[in-house]
Amino acid sequence: MDVAVLRCFVSVLEEGGFAPAARRIGISRSLCSKYISDLEADLGTRLFTRTTRSVVPTAAGTFYATRVRDALRRLDEATEAVRAVSGNPAGPLKIGSPIAYTLKILQPHLLRFMETYPDIRLEVVLDDGRTDLIGEGYDAVIRIGQLEDSMLLARRLQEVPVMLVAAPAYLEADGIPQEPADLLRHRCLHYSNLRGAGTWPMQRGREMIHQRIQPVFSSNNGEMLRAMAVGGKGIAMLPQFVIGDEIEQGHLVSVLEDYRLPDLPISLVYPSRKLITAAMRHFLDFMENVDLRR
Repeated sequence: MDVAVLRCFVSVLEEGGFAPAARRIGISRSLCSKYISDLEADLGTRLFTRTTRSVVPTAAGTFYATRVRDALRRLDEATEAVRAVSGNPAGPLKIGSPIAYTLKILQPHLLRFMETYPDIRLEVVLDDGRTDLIGEGYDAVIRIGQLEDSMLLARRLQEVPVMLVAAPAYLEADGIPQEPADLLRHRCLHYSNLRGAGTWPMQRGREMIHQRIQPVFSSNNGEMLRAMAVGGKGIAMLPQFVIGDEIEQGHLVSVLEDYRLPDLPISLVYPSRKLITAAMRHFLDFMENVDLRR
């Protein structure tokens, strides 16, 4: 029995249709349908009931799926065990990562990872949204900010400094805030992936302040917020790696420097129940030994 056919069968069962299953495993819809038809003919029984809106497994299909999943799991475990012993990891690895962080911090390390493990087919999807790690087939995603409670595993990569910044022209026109409460009368540019959309955390000594703000613009993309700040549209709270060049060149200046902003955690998140491939295991080990401050 062709393993590709069995993987197609499981994908159709889990996705509930031929088109999404075909997209998931990277084949055409017609080939996916042919695989299932050939499998049913070979087994001499119908595995799915087709309607115009859905593809539902029959009793035989459900029974067969439990055995096929177990067989594929054992096959994958055996394959990964051999790859791990051989020291030559191979195969696909799909990682989701925020745009600015990838381009400014992660990119050279990814290049080195590819040079170290040339047989791993690395796919990096740049996305500032909250990617559906499981549903979209990612092996891992990189998250900026505090993590929500979940059944996923997480490994802290680093913590990055955060600054409140604005363009000199904006501060000349609207004034320089002296206290956190002054932000209520300023135009604030907010990074929407951060928790607490209505507040910015600041600390002076032992005093922690969660200052309420009224954002005039919000985005999940740091580069967009940087451009808005440089354009004089307001005060932004951004990671230092996003605005370091603009600070150095004088396009942006720091405000409320007497107050410390908590560092922003960067985490690598991956499924807890999914079989970790040799490629993923080596990626975890690689990232654990990378100095991301460089």
